[in-house]
Amino acid sequence: MTKPIIEDALTNLYCGMNFPKTLVMADLGCSSGPNTLLVASELIKSIHEIRLKLGHDESPEIQFYLNDLPHNDFNTLFLSVSKFQKNLTQPPCYFFGVPGSFYTRLFLNKSLHFVHSSYSLMWLSKVTSLSIHTRTHT
Repeated sequence: MTKPIIEDALTNLYCGMNFPKTLVMADLGCSSGPNTLLVASELIKSIHEIRLKLGHDESPEIQFYLNDLPHNDFNTLFLSVSKFQKNLTQPPCYFFGVPGSFYTRLFLNKSLHFVHSSYSLMWLSKVTSLSIHTRTHT
């Protein structure tokens, strides 16, 4: 259901700026199970298809941050990444782990082009209370 929305957002990103040679993306709350790299796979495929449709010759390199809480099984996650990268044909894709809650700051200002999270809305009340708490103590 989200694929058309993601493709539209990526197309707008691709058309709306001088597209960077390195595209920086993040998957917040990535987990470490069998579907962990499904989002990355779909994003990479979409970027490739959009690039071809728009007639761009060169694929951007993709820097992909995988985020989850520190107790996530990052060892299993990176074993999956290693296998995933061997099957990639294009574009070049580099993965990094970012442990921590996505309710706190995880990345540098203006350092990401695209952020995805499959399961963040169910925690929205916690974000609201966190942002109110943060505002009153800063």
